[in-house]
Amino acid sequence: MRHIPVLLNEVLESLQLKSNDNVIDCTVGDGGHSEKILEATAPNGQLLAIDADPESLLRAKQYLYSFANRVTFVRGNFSELEKIVAENPIGEIKGILLDLGWSSPQFAERGRGFSFLTDEPLNMTYSGREEITATEIVNTFDANELEQIFREYGEENLSKEIVSAIISYRQGEPIKQTGQLTEIILATYRKKLKTDKEIPWIGGLHPATKIFQALRIAVNRELEVIEEVLPQAIKVLASGGRLAVITFHSLEDRIVKHYFKDLEQKNSATIITKKPIVCGEEEYKANPRARSAKLRVIQKN
Repeated sequence: MRHIPVLLNEVLESLQLKSNDNVIDCTVGDGGHSEKILEATAPNGQLLAIDADPESLLRAKQYLYSFANRVTFVRGNFSELEKIVAENPIGEIKGILLDLGWSSPQFAERGRGFSFLTDEPLNMTYSGREEITATEIVNTFDANELEQIFREYGEENLSKEIVSAIISYRQGEPIKQTGQLTEIILATYRKKLKTDKEIPWIGGLHPATKIFQALRIAVNRELEVIEEVLPQAIKVLASGGRLAVITFHSLEDRIVKHYFKDLEQKNSATIITKKPIVCGEEEYKANPRARSAKLRVIQKN
């Protein structure tokens, strides 16, 4: 199944691309945004397609096969954007897209432990080059470290209780599977609600959602790499070029919002989106995961 790109029309309108413009897609994924970008910049616009996930790059090459002579594919983390651009020059850069979402195939089809809906190894590494896995974190970090991760990255209200349950469980056996961690979290919620009923969901949101998000962010340094890439993106962007960033939770959006404001105050760039662009009702019905997406765009002065 091909990943459905969020805010596709809004991204294209905001970037204001013209024929033969050169663009960077920092997270090409399945190439949904890139395909439309390449159509908009025909006949000679070049695209630098970056992704840290080798499987994503293979999929992108298949989907963008008809544009092969206009695309340069690079396996790398966008936190090294300036270096990647220097090693793969495509000319003046008029647009950069940074989609911070994770594609559906990465969660559902890769068996890397991103999903709490299936039982698989608790890994959560994106590119395979990460320094630590989720298994190592839940089995070796102390209570204070775990609680900090769950509170800061997951904003989980039951962080203390869940950490206590994790430490108690791992004294008996290591937590190596997503199913083990999910059951620990569910048991903590059942205890809190004083019910023995097997409840997979609480108020529409699965209780494991925030903990899995927090671990994924910690393993892949998601917030740190955003802070690292934004200045590089502005640096490689041509004057008058635009940077579009799609975030999916408040921690990401806060970083982008504050950075954009700082640039505007320094008169280095102009914010195009005074308020973030969000999906409309029609897109939400067709693609529910778009509900949390926020698009912010800035133009380099």
